[in-house]
Amino acid sequence: MDYIHVRDMQFYGYHGVLAAENMIGQRFRVTVAMAVDLQVAGESDALHHTVNYAEVYEACQAIVEGQPYKLIEALAHTIATTILTRFSLVKGVQVEVIKPDPPIAGHYKEVAVSITRGEFG
Repeated sequence: MDYIHVRDMQFYGYHGVLAAENMIGQRFRVTVAMAVDLQVAGESDALHHTVNYAEVYEACQAIVEGQPYKLIEALAHTIATTILTRFSLVKGVQVEVIKPDPPIAGHYKEVAVSITRGEFG
């Protein structure tokens, strides 16, 4: 299987359990890996034989900057489901959502969830 990666996309959203997170918002980073057979695209050099990663970016942006979710797990699931539904060439997807500044006391770099849907591997 071949893969298309769109790494470290950055958006501003209003996701979180706490009311302050929904009012103030914060940065989120998203990385997507898509399992796609790229042989035909490699041979044809034609965009219609692959996944347009600009459209993947736009889909992720619309989700992260759109409706608030309490959990980044739900956010990641929505991104994965959308990609699998909208892009028929994608056989599987792995999504990582990073919340760099959650309101947790202590010392840490970030929190993140990573989910895999479909045929990925």
